[in-house]
Amino acid sequence: MESDNHTSHPDFLLLGFSTRPEQDGLLFALFLALYLLNLSGNLLIILLVRFDAQLFSTPMYFFLSHLSFVDVCFTSTTIPKMLHNLRVGRKNIAYASCLAQMYFFMAFAITENFLLGTMALDRFVAIRQPLHYSMLMNPVRCHLMVFMASALAHLHSFVQTVLMSRVSFCGRRHIHHFFCDFQPLIVMACAKKHPGEMLSIYGGGTFTIGNFILILVSYAFIVRTVLRLPSAQGRSKAFQTCASHLTVVFLIYGSSIGVYFRPVSSYSGDSGDKGKFATVMYTVVTPMLNPFIYSLRNGDMKAAFHRALERLKGSGHRKLMELDNRTSRPDFLLLGLSTRPEQDGLLFALFLALYLLNLSGNLLIVLLIRSDAQLFSTPMYFFLSHLSFVDVCFTSTTIPKMLHNLRVGRKNIAYASCLAQMYFFIAFAITENFLLGAMALDRFVAIRQPLHYTLLMNPVRCHLMVFVAWALAHLHSFMHTVLMSRVSFCGRRLIPHFFCDFQPLVVMACAKKHLSEMLSFFEGGTIIIGNFILILISYAFIVQTVLRLPSAQGRSKAFQTCASHLTVVILFYCSAIGVYFRPLSSYSGDKDKMATVMYTVVTPMLNPFIYSLRNGDMKAALRRALERLRGSVRRK
Repeated sequence: MESDNHTSHPDFLLLGFSTRPEQDGLLFALFLALYLLNLSGNLLIILLVRFDAQLFSTPMYFFLSHLSFVDVCFTSTTIPKMLHNLRVGRKNIAYASCLAQMYFFMAFAITENFLLGTMALDRFVAIRQPLHYSMLMNPVRCHLMVFMASALAHLHSFVQTVLMSRVSFCGRRHIHHFFCDFQPLIVMACAKKHPGEMLSIYGGGTFTIGNFILILVSYAFIVRTVLRLPSAQGRSKAFQTCASHLTVVFLIYGSSIGVYFRPVSSYSGDSGDKGKFATVMYTVVTPMLNPFIYSLRNGDMKAAFHRALERLKGSGHRKLMELDNRTSRPDFLLLGLSTRPEQDGLLFALFLALYLLNLSGNLLIVLLIRSDAQLFSTPMYFFLSHLSFVDVCFTSTTIPKMLHNLRVGRKNIAYASCLAQMYFFIAFAITENFLLGAMALDRFVAIRQPLHYTLLMNPVRCHLMVFVAWALAHLHSFMHTVLMSRVSFCGRRLIPHFFCDFQPLVVMACAKKHLSEMLSFFEGGTIIIGNFILILISYAFIVQTVLRLPSAQGRSKAFQTCASHLTVVILFYCSAIGVYFRPLSSYSGDKDKMATVMYTVVTPMLNPFIYSLRNGDMKAALRRALERLRGSVRRK
C-alpha cells in the first residue's frame, strides 16, 4: 500500500489565469490568435530560409531557422493543452502528461537559450573576424553547435524531470499556473524543497544567466568594434544587423530571469499571478514577435520573400520545373527475394500468412495487457506491450510494400518513399533493441533486488525508459537518413533487397563510402552490440543469483520467466549482428536477404508464441478476457 501511494498520482488541476468561467471564451480567442500568429510567422521563416540557398548557406539565417522551429515546438508544448482546457471547461492533466509537458517545456526553453548564444557568437565573429568568418563558422561547426544545444538542453531537462518524479505532493492537486512548470510544482511539494530549488537556481543559472552574460559581453565587444568603423553607413548596417537579435534577447531574458531566479518561497498569491503573466511574455508573446522582429527591418528576409513570391507566380513556374528536373531522382527498383516472376505468387502467400500471424499475435498481446490491470501494472508486461506494438510497426514498414510489389508485378519505389521506409525501419529496429535492454534490466532487478523491485521499477521510471528508447532511436535514424539523403547514386536504380535498407543503399552509392561505413560500425555498434553485451552481462548476474536459490521450484520458475526473453534476444541479435556488422565489401545480397527475413519477419511473428505459450500470466489473462467476453455476450 505504501508503495502504491508513493508511485500512483491523481490528475493535477491547472488553475490557469482565471477561476471565472465566463472569461474562458475571451482567453481562448486571445491565445488561439497568438498561437496561430506564432505558427504562421515562424513556419514562414523556416520555409523562406530552407528554400532559399542564399539564406540557408548563411550561418545567421541557419540559426534563425532553428530558432523558429524551436519557437513552434516551445509554444506547442503548452498552448494547445491550455486551449483544450479552456474549450471543454476541464482543467485536469494526468501526472505522467504533466511531467512530459515539463520535460519538453524546459528542453525547448534551454535549447532556445543556447541558440540565442550561438547567434550572438555568430554576430561577434562576423564583425570582429570578418576575414576568417566563413572558415570559423563553417557548416559542420554550425550543425555541431545546434546539435550540442539540443543535446545539453534535453540532458538538463531530463535531470530536472527525474528529480521532480521523486517528489511527493501529499495529495495536493491544484497547480497555480496554465501549464506544468517546475516552480509551481516545487511549491506544491510536501517534502523538503531545497534540492529542487537549488538545482533550479544554480543549475538553471549556469545555463541561463551565464549565457545571458556571455551574450552581453560579446555585444560589448561588437559595439566597440563597430564604433571604430570609418564609415557611418558601415556602422549603421552593423548595428541594424544586431538590433533584431538584441531585442529578442532582452525580451526573453528580462522576463524569464524575473520569473525563475528568485526564492521559490516568494512564488505565491499575487506574486504567482505576476509570474504567470511574465511567463506569457517569453512563452507566447516573444515567439510570436520573433518573425516580425527578424523580418520587418531585415533586407535579406524581404528579398527572400520577394524571390519566393516570384517563384510562385506564373513567370516563376518554368524555374520551378527546372529545379524539379535538377533535384528529382528516379524511382528505385527493389529486386526482392527472387528475380523469377513465377515464384511471386508463392512468396506473396507465404509472407502474407507470416504478416497476418504477426499482426494478430502481437495485437492480441497488446490488447490483453492493456485491458488487464493486473498485467499492465507489471513492468515486464508493460514493456512487452510496447515491444509487441513496435513489432507491428517494424514489420508494417517493409512487408506491405513487398506484398504490393509481388501482387502487382511492379517493384519500383519512389526516392522519398525509400528514405522514409529506411527511416522508420531503423527507428523501430533501434527502439526494439532498447526495449529488449529494458526488459533485461527489469528481470535483473526482479531477481537481484526483489524487495526493492516495486520502488526501483515504478511506473514513472518505466514510462521514462520507454520514452528515452523511442527518442534515441528516432535521433539515430534521423542521422542515418540525413546522411543517406546527401548520397549520390549516379543513376543506379537496382536495390538488391526487398526493402530500402541502409547497407544496400550505401553499396550502391558512387561517392566514397568510408564515412557511412564507419558511422554504421561505430555509432550503430555502440547502440546494438553495446546493448547486447549489457543484456548478456545482466543475465550472467541473473543466472548466478538463481543458482543460489535453495528450492528447485524457485530456480525453475526464475529460469522459465527469463527463458522467453533470452530466446527473443538471441534470435534478434544473432541475425542482425551477422548482417550489419561486417565490411560492406563483403555484402552478399542473397544471404543477407535471408538473414534479414529472420529478424524483420520471423522474430516479430514468434514473439507472441514465445511469450504466451509457456507463460501462466498471459494464459490467465486470456482466460479472464474470454470470460469477460462471454459475460458481455450473455448480458446482451
